[in-house]
Parts: sequence; structure tokens; C-alpha cells
Amino acid sequence: MRKSLLCLLLLAGPVVAGDVAANISLPKANTKGGMPLMQALSERKSTREFSQDKLPMDVLSNLLWAAYGVNRPDGRRTAPSANNRQTVDIYVTLPEGAYLYKPKEHRLDLVAPGDLRAAAGRQPFVAEAPLNLVYVADYAKMSGTSADDKILYSGAETGFVGQNVYLFCASEGLATVVRAMIDKPKLAEALKLGPDQKIILAQTVGYPKHGQ
Repeated sequence: MRKSLLCLLLLAGPVVAGDVAANISLPKANTKGGMPLMQALSERKSTREFSQDKLPMDVLSNLLWAAYGVNRPDGRRTAPSANNRQTVDIYVTLPEGAYLYKPKEHRLDLVAPGDLRAAAGRQPFVAEAPLNLVYVADYAKMSGTSADDKILYSGAETGFVGQNVYLFCASEGLATVVRAMIDKPKLAEALKLGPDQKIILAQTVGYPKHGQ
């Protein structure tokens, strides 16, 4: 019995207080199919009303891969970045905790347990939607770049990632909106960001509110 219990714990993976997974290995993204590009562009829109229904793990996996996943053997991504520095990280706020998306491993690593969704924006729907993506630029990866160019390059990179999310959501019938109304110092503290890490934007994702 004791041996069987140990095997179950090992299979379950590492956990932290409150049984929140320390990391979540995402299922392999389905990179085939989806809506034709021109139709997705036609359907792309911002929505500020969301159902509280959670996204299935396969949908979350596909969403994050579409946003900024690895799409070539050399490690390059679905969105471009200046000099391929890949300076933008995606933090994922779920009801159970905040995670950092690791594209190379296609995995979520726990940053802080607990529900931090309300800290990801000032509008009421942010705390109720199942998922918020927080785009964080790591200026430490941009050594030798001027202050103005750091802002320009990280903003452009974030825009590319956000548009990938918009098109994925259009293709999959999800609702989304990019947001700038964020208490950045408060959120940076909650996500345990360093001095070179700068929050650029956030993006809420979920199913459309029932009846919409």
C-alpha cells in the first residue's frame, strides 16, 4: 500500500501548499486546422463580458502555443522579436495561482499560489474571467539597447503576441481583450518580478458570456 501511494505521488508531480501544482506540463499543441486566416481576421474583436467557465487544458495549451510557442527546431517562436531576443514572458493568472509559461518546455511554472486575477487589471470582469495573460518584458535580455528602443521593441513584440491570441480566440470562438488599465507596481509585486522586468499589457481570455 505504501509503495503504491508513493508511485501515485510521483505520477501526480510536484505540489505546494494547498495542493497547487508547482508546474503543469501542457499537452502537445494541435498545430493543424483552425479557422482560415481571412475569416479569423474578419471575426477578430475585443470583448469585455466573459463566462466564468474554465478553459479545458487542451485549449489552454493551444492558446499559449499560438501566443508565443516554439514553432521551429531552432527555438524560434510564433511571434517575431527584435534580434530574436525573445524578451517578452507570458504570466498566466488562473483561479488557483499565477504561472509563468515556459515555451521551450511547453509548461507552466508556478510563480504564486492563490487567485491573483483581480490584480491583473482594474475592470471588474478581470477578476471573474477564467484566464488573464500578463505580458512582461525582460529588459535584462536587451543589453546594449537604448532606453527608447527597449520600449519600442518590447511594445512591438507584445503586440505581435497579443494579435496571435486575438486570432486564436476568433478561430476558437473565445472572447478576449487586451488591456492597459493595470496597477503595475501591485501586480509586479504579486508576480515577484525583478527590477528589469516591466509589465507591458495584459489580455483577458475566456468563453463569451452566456447569451452573448
